[in-house]
Amino acid sequence: MTRMQRPVHVVGVGMIPFTKPGASDPYTVMGQRAARLALEDAGVAYDQVQQAYVGYVYGDSTAGQAAIYGVGLTGIPVFNLNNNCSTGSSALFLARQAVESGVVECAIALGFEQMQPGALKGAWDDRPSPVAKFAEAMTAKQGYSSEAPRAAQFFGGAGRDYMAQYGIKRETFGRISVKARQHAARNPLAVFRQTLTLDEVMASTPVFDPLTRFQCCPPTCGAAAAIVCSPEFAKKHGLDMSVVIAAQAMTTDTASTFDSRDMRKLVGYDMSASAAKQVYEAAGIGPEELDVVELHDCFTANELITYEALGLTPEGTAEKFIVEGDNTYGGRIVTNPSGGLLSKGHPLGATGLAQCYELVQQLRGRAEQRQVEGARLALQHNLGLGGACVVTLYQAA
Repeated sequence: MTRMQRPVHVVGVGMIPFTKPGASDPYTVMGQRAARLALEDAGVAYDQVQQAYVGYVYGDSTAGQAAIYGVGLTGIPVFNLNNNCSTGSSALFLARQAVESGVVECAIALGFEQMQPGALKGAWDDRPSPVAKFAEAMTAKQGYSSEAPRAAQFFGGAGRDYMAQYGIKRETFGRISVKARQHAARNPLAVFRQTLTLDEVMASTPVFDPLTRFQCCPPTCGAAAAIVCSPEFAKKHGLDMSVVIAAQAMTTDTASTFDSRDMRKLVGYDMSASAAKQVYEAAGIGPEELDVVELHDCFTANELITYEALGLTPEGTAEKFIVEGDNTYGGRIVTNPSGGLLSKGHPLGATGLAQCYELVQQLRGRAEQRQVEGARLALQHNLGLGGACVVTLYQAA
């Protein structure tokens, strides 16, 4: 259910600068810092928070407690979450749901990740992989290369299927990285702030056609958090009520993911389209009304197909959308003003809440050099293979 039973406000957000693996504090320190920043931003004491939802992908059981205990020992329930790359938004979804339902008046969602260098890999080799079914479908469709990271093969394959259907240029994907770096250059919390030319993007090391190195998100360490509460709680404590979650939906895979033999659907196109549709219908708006979007650009190919899954541009028109600059400042919808996963970084458990941080600041008018003028409606899209997709609509109250 996406239609809000009662309003839920995002009254505080916190995020620490993202860094490369090996350059960060331990996850316990990162998580504690992000949580404290969110509480400080909200003007809420930790002993007023009634539940904590903490997300991470690479970590042992109860790592959430290990991080949040540094903020306080108040005895509240702490829930640990792992939903692959959509973990942070899954934490936000549950925190929002708890407040909306009336179970609690105030909750915190926290996400962090302390990653290792290199491509993503599973932690266990003595049991079935959660993405085995996806890997089997990919191999049946396009084969498997031992020379390329598996994630790049999934999303690169989606890019290939799009190219085969619509005949777009490889450089079109590269333009997304150029845009991401231009946006990240304005974001002091991003890990890659150096701008790139299209020639530099296309000349970087090939990873899996059509993807080059600069079209793939980097392994990153970081943390982010959000405080959500009811209107009654916000009024009682004099909190900032300027941002409300207008609608939110979470979806998982359906039969079309595996039956279509389409790599775009295998990596979540239908999940994204379904979640977006639910959100638009619940809020009574269309995508043309959005001002700013943070979407899951783990690879340039995924950003491109997600434009269409979210309805930002009609199917088959993503290349035109990109070439004409409709995805950036001065265009129709500014996408990933933070720099996105490609340039801001992608600490898996923190990503969804980092997107929340960016959009809340945009709607507050506090995004400084990244500010989208007059932003009133903001959409967040966070995707995890395996699979889960969370789409959230924020509105300036």
